[in-house]
Amino acid sequence: MSTTERIALFIDGANLYATAKSLGFDIDYRRLLKEFQGKGRLIRAFYYTALIEDQEYSSIRPLIDWLDYNGYSVVTKPTKEFVDSLGRRKVKGNMDIELAVDAMEMADHLDQIVLFSGDGDFRSLVEAVQRKGVRVSVVSTVMTQPPMIADELRRQADEFVDLSQIAARVGRDARDSAERIPTRYADRRTVAPSNDADHDHDH
Repeated sequence: MSTTERIALFIDGANLYATAKSLGFDIDYRRLLKEFQGKGRLIRAFYYTALIEDQEYSSIRPLIDWLDYNGYSVVTKPTKEFVDSLGRRKVKGNMDIELAVDAMEMADHLDQIVLFSGDGDFRSLVEAVQRKGVRVSVVSTVMTQPPMIADELRRQADEFVDLSQIAARVGRDARDSAERIPTRYADRRTVAPSNDADHDHDH
């Protein structure tokens, strides 16, 4: 990979959080940035998450603020609450459209896109970006049961990177508690990972 290659990261926040958790580690976002800065000219690192505007869910706020000041372009929107067909209260906070629009807009200025998500809905985005001549790497995992990545997304990508293979380089060192970079994502996630049974009804 050329060091002059223009790269952008597109991080589906809730999906990456769920994937790392399923592998038993926390992402160190400073190390994550450094990992990809070493692979080319990192143009932009986008981080997408929906926010519930309620004090009870504010545990993600320190992470959002930290990312904002440390090299990430954070894209958020408020979640919407709705009642499903069974009368259950649900929270809808899907950032797929925002991510897709940004990726399409940026594609003409990039050589490679790194997508951190396993959501099969992104397959058509990956295909569209590839038609513009951009290579797409997808970061997720097949080491969980069931896999966190949809098969059609993995097949469409130019390169699939299993998060478990780079965990040692982008994970938070459990012994390194001196520097407290917030890595917690609200346990009550606003966006279900792609293998959640309810995911298809969220749109």
